[in-house]
Amino acid sequence: MSLLDHQLELLSPAKTAEIGREAILHGADAVYIGGPAFGARHNANNSLEDIAGLVEFAHRYRARIFVTMNTIMHDAELETARRQIWQLHDAGVDALIVQDMGLLEMDLPPIQLHASTQCDIRTIEKARFLGAVGFSQLVLARELTLEQIRKIRDAVDTPLEYFVHGALCVAFSGQCYISHADTGRSANRGDCSQACRLPYTLTDGQGGVVAYEKHLLSMKDNDQSRNLEALIDAGIRSFKIEGRYKDMGYVKNITGHYRLLLDEVLERRPELARASSGRTRLLFSPDVDKNFHRGHTDYFAQGRQADIGAFDSPKYVGVELGTVSRIGADHLDLVTNAPLANGDGLNYMHKRSTVGILANRAEKLGEDEESGGQRWRIYPNESLAALSGLKAGVVIHRNRDHQWEAALNKKSAERKVALRLTLSEHEHGNGRGLRLSILDEDGIASASDAAIELQPAQQAAQADSALRASLGKLGNTMFEAAQVELSLSQPWFVPAAAINALRRDAIAGHEAARLAAWQRPARKAPAEPRPAYPETQLSYLANVYNEKARAFYHRHGVQLIDAAYEAHEEAGEVSLMITKHCLRFSFNLCPKQAKGVQGVQGQVKAEPMTLVSGNERYTLRFDCKPCEMHVVGAMKPGILHSPPPSAVPYSPVVFHRRRPGA
Repeated sequence: MSLLDHQLELLSPAKTAEIGREAILHGADAVYIGGPAFGARHNANNSLEDIAGLVEFAHRYRARIFVTMNTIMHDAELETARRQIWQLHDAGVDALIVQDMGLLEMDLPPIQLHASTQCDIRTIEKARFLGAVGFSQLVLARELTLEQIRKIRDAVDTPLEYFVHGALCVAFSGQCYISHADTGRSANRGDCSQACRLPYTLTDGQGGVVAYEKHLLSMKDNDQSRNLEALIDAGIRSFKIEGRYKDMGYVKNITGHYRLLLDEVLERRPELARASSGRTRLLFSPDVDKNFHRGHTDYFAQGRQADIGAFDSPKYVGVELGTVSRIGADHLDLVTNAPLANGDGLNYMHKRSTVGILANRAEKLGEDEESGGQRWRIYPNESLAALSGLKAGVVIHRNRDHQWEAALNKKSAERKVALRLTLSEHEHGNGRGLRLSILDEDGIASASDAAIELQPAQQAAQADSALRASLGKLGNTMFEAAQVELSLSQPWFVPAAAINALRRDAIAGHEAARLAAWQRPARKAPAEPRPAYPETQLSYLANVYNEKARAFYHRHGVQLIDAAYEAHEEAGEVSLMITKHCLRFSFNLCPKQAKGVQGVQGQVKAEPMTLVSGNERYTLRFDCKPCEMHVVGAMKPGILHSPPPSAVPYSPVVFHRRRPGA
């Protein structure tokens, strides 16, 4: 089934199938995971066997599994990709998240396709087109405001997906070539070198330094916790957590956090429903500050904000804990607002860099009457003399909470599907036995029979109670008994072993019935007549890297098509990164900000600036009408003159700006 308009889907990442299972137990309605190849995260691949196991686990809960195949593909790779898609379909996968339109020109199984965030969906026209050519779900650009999302939702009938948490790419997804230009590692092929996290010096048109050695392209991390209901009202139905590189603890914590928030909305708004089955119970308290993050921002959801950048450090400084009160020979004393534990990771800032301390031993000294906090003594695992700048008054953060992490390393959630169990008599060849009928919260029914010799109970109430207790013992299964009914002609005494065996058989049978009843969502048929693409010319920004993609756009009315940047045809300077983040705005140099300011109006122009990191130098150009910044540069000659990247050996392919013979 596709996502229905009243359903809300929490979509979690999984680096491995094991993490995917935990995501589902912690409340995910769907999981996205890399397959054997072509996912836009290098080193986050999984075998078909592991994915098939995850699919079976997910479908028991009516959760869906999406596999990412969202890189652009070289002609030589298309046949391998086609074979992998058929194998993923055979493994039961529900949908593929893709970027390369060449896949739509191929012989594919009837598997749903979701348009990746790499498709850079920012306009009504593009969203409408992608829905019309057969995409069943659209991942919108992270830069959209709530109002822009609402307008797209009003104009299209395809379910919309949006990133609500995790690391942010500074560029519009799919519009970043800086990694390929400098290192030959293409972000559109899942191998980004993360140039955005490096320190840069920014200079103006006269060569004046505006910012020195700051992480000027590094964004804080996305956190839409406060906007969740506003996003629902704007039309988002799938709430996506970033993080296919993230560890188990992150996925458990952030999935649990958003599960609680969504459940609270669902509780208040009966017109909305969860996209999968069961109720999740967390055995810990989620806290978004306890995992690695660079600070929190809701980015552009509520319009342009001044504080979206993490300019000082791309590292995780953690939660503020307190201040140093005293330095001893082999220890430091802190006044804190929270308890500490052996193994905690602490840090502080010194000369714009982060200094880490591992708490080998933590001892509580007592309460601090003046502040109302606690006094702790820390024995670090390094010499105090080696910790530069550490002195009384320094603010300490904790970026590793050992006890909290230990709780997440154990069983930290359970998810149960509610059952109504009915025990009745059942006639069989040798007489009368018992039938256990099961109806679950999704309306799926099953029944199991047992030829049990029935004996009238001498103590009716006791027998009744024993039967109900035995039937309700669902223990470590995925089910819980919401209701137990005894539909018997008279009270029977049934040996505990016999009724327990019947219950086990019935539960196993019902799990099988749930799997058999699962209907995989069907591929959406493309609209007729064939929709026209919103533009008739495409530059390298369209990421057309193979002849199938070229044929797709030609069929939809595009006449001129440039090759993807990775085809090595763009020899000169081009926009290597297009971003909504604007450094003129960040440093109060924006012409729009200056409008109407006395004495400044007309003085500030959006003239180019320069960005330098090591030997790399880029020109910043500002396109004020759409409010965008372009990082401009050229591909290094060694990369330009090397073969276009492909994971499969190939013979050179010639890209034509026009159709041959046109």
